[in-house]
Amino acid sequence: MKRIQYHSYGGPEVMRLEEFALGTPGKDEVAVAVRRAALNPIDWKVRNGAMKIVTGRSFPRGMGLDLAGTVTAVGADVTRFKIGDAVFGMARFKEAGSLAEAVIAKEAALAKKPETVSFEQAACLGTAGVTAWNGLIDKARLRPGQSVFINGCSGAVGEAGVQIARMFGAEVSGSCGAEGIERARSLGLQTVYDYRVTAASTISEVFDVVFDAAGTLSTSTGIGLLRKGGTFTTVEPTPVRFLRAVFDRRMKPIVGKPRADLLDRLAKAAHDRTLVLPIAETVPLAQAIPLISAIEAGRKLRGKVVVTIG
Repeated sequence: MKRIQYHSYGGPEVMRLEEFALGTPGKDEVAVAVRRAALNPIDWKVRNGAMKIVTGRSFPRGMGLDLAGTVTAVGADVTRFKIGDAVFGMARFKEAGSLAEAVIAKEAALAKKPETVSFEQAACLGTAGVTAWNGLIDKARLRPGQSVFINGCSGAVGEAGVQIARMFGAEVSGSCGAEGIERARSLGLQTVYDYRVTAASTISEVFDVVFDAAGTLSTSTGIGLLRKGGTFTTVEPTPVRFLRAVFDRRMKPIVGKPRADLLDRLAKAAHDRTLVLPIAETVPLAQAIPLISAIEAGRKLRGKVVVTIG
């Protein structure tokens, strides 16, 4: 089988489309024939070595986390899936490898794909949906009627956050680039700021929850946008922020972690069409490396990139 992998940490030049041997799923793992995979910035952040304290130095390593496909084998303790089930979710973080013809994933990091949801759409739900849910629901404990400000509301995590917040009955505002404002308004945002025109630090309104989906807000700005008792969640979980979170209950760094009940909720939302992420481009596996390289070099796409495999 083939996958995109690398033999050392580094830039786009280390990626190769090569043959590999798929292992056997462990007792709580599932082997999946990948139909579609979706790209996320975390994919090349890991490849660059930014997370090597977690991912280690065992090579070759596969690229990619998000996937949708069909179960081909299950571990001894797996009860939620059987061979032939259509599933979506995330590969194991340490090993990755969804940009492949097949991959191993934890049972808890997968959900059954609704028949009404395409493999393309399902592949997009993992990282974006899990991160937004972790931030807004798990960390901020969002409640109906609360106000939310989402920084980066036109990115994949931001759009997932907007739709999840509205599912829970929140009033949502946000900031993004001018090119994303129309899309943001179509999702039901009350107020949308162009971050190039209005700095978040100058916004006078305050919110129950500030969700930094872009990872670009300073801690002082995020907390400055909160009303009393509010929560600032961010996708940029630096050591300093973790330390502050020990002493300041307003600070909630996010480390996205999939789990079965969360993914089942995302599946239902996708079935109900209350969670839909736009797809900007679809490419076959053989053409994914040049596109990843172009995105890293600054190419802007308004939506997710999906890689077609099976």
